[in-house]
Amino acid sequence: MRLLNSMMSRFVKVGQLTIIDADGNHHVHGPGGEPRATIRLTDKTLYRTLFLNPELKAGEAYMDGTLICEEGGIRDLLKVFLHNRGGLRSHPIQKVLNRTLKKLKKLHQRNKKSNARTNVQHHYDLSNDFYRLFLDEDLQYSCAYWPSLDITLEEAQRLKKKHIAEKLCLKPGQTVLDIGCGWGGMAIYLAQSYDVKVVGATLSDEQLSLGRERVKELGLEDKVDLRLVDYRDLDQNFDRIVSVGMFEHVGVAHYEEYFSKIKSLLTEDGIALVHSIGRKGGPGTTGAWIRKYIFPGGYSPALSETFAEIEKAKLWVTDCEILRLHYAYTLAKWNKRFQANREQIAVMFDERFCRMWEFYLVISEFSFLYGNHMNFQIQLTKDVHAAPITRNYMMDDAAVSG
Repeated sequence: MRLLNSMMSRFVKVGQLTIIDADGNHHVHGPGGEPRATIRLTDKTLYRTLFLNPELKAGEAYMDGTLICEEGGIRDLLKVFLHNRGGLRSHPIQKVLNRTLKKLKKLHQRNKKSNARTNVQHHYDLSNDFYRLFLDEDLQYSCAYWPSLDITLEEAQRLKKKHIAEKLCLKPGQTVLDIGCGWGGMAIYLAQSYDVKVVGATLSDEQLSLGRERVKELGLEDKVDLRLVDYRDLDQNFDRIVSVGMFEHVGVAHYEEYFSKIKSLLTEDGIALVHSIGRKGGPGTTGAWIRKYIFPGGYSPALSETFAEIEKAKLWVTDCEILRLHYAYTLAKWNKRFQANREQIAVMFDERFCRMWEFYLVISEFSFLYGNHMNFQIQLTKDVHAAPITRNYMMDDAAVSG
């Protein structure tokens, strides 16, 4: 406990964290005030593991029930963590760990065809019924668009699809590729609203099955073709390409391959739109807990490393928009619905799974509220003349706030 206390005293510079050890002793860290949390450690082996790797082991201990939130909940604990993360990572042990993780980044993000499907299925093939319990009615599992906070999640997700569609400059009869099409919501929206033909590519069996079912129910088989295929195996040309929430799964080692493939699949006057989580402050690494339990092979890129690979592919960046707080608002809505259905989810899986997803949803929300995460939308073309030269055509009825 002595080593853990020494690290915590260096860590907590904002707010207060009280640790109750397995013997009932209280250890108070920080100057006081908000944010504050009190946790109880019921297993003495946590003293050492939390000292050596707190970002992984804290999440695991919460999942296992050996780290209990006594004052406040998991939101309060993670708020303390996010407000003091810099102090934690400045500890000599954590500096060594982070340097090592950065060196292993490309290894952690290996998404060759042989393992990309396994990584996708780890998260997206849990259960369609599970995702229905907290997502919007269209099953949009990516950042919504909030011109106002006085709208529903369903309305914000419809506005997201519209915002992206406007940037694609769609014309009736065009062909569109949706890379990482999920449950088919974007493909269906584009086909219905803009009279285009859409090919959707996914590596998730569960998403494909439900997506095809939805397409059939709507009578859109002649306009929407959802396929279980790696986008790298496609060889036809498309007038438009959209990729929403998929670039995070590509991996740094495959960025050049990704953008080069987009270029090869686009017609000469085509337009592509990539919507992704990103980070400010330069390249980093995916947190060990998120990488292990939520998104194996996943990584939210810095703009600097993204633009460098676009340059290599010799594509035009014809527009880039940063959405800062929109995903925080989206995640808060998901978590509210998750909590409302928590008992049902515990029956579907178990209590440990519920705590894992609580941890995931809250730490993700706070990464946008208090951390360095945001979303970006990058419009790409092969031809400098392909997109209009002003942004007027892509403006929604309401201005973005936040």
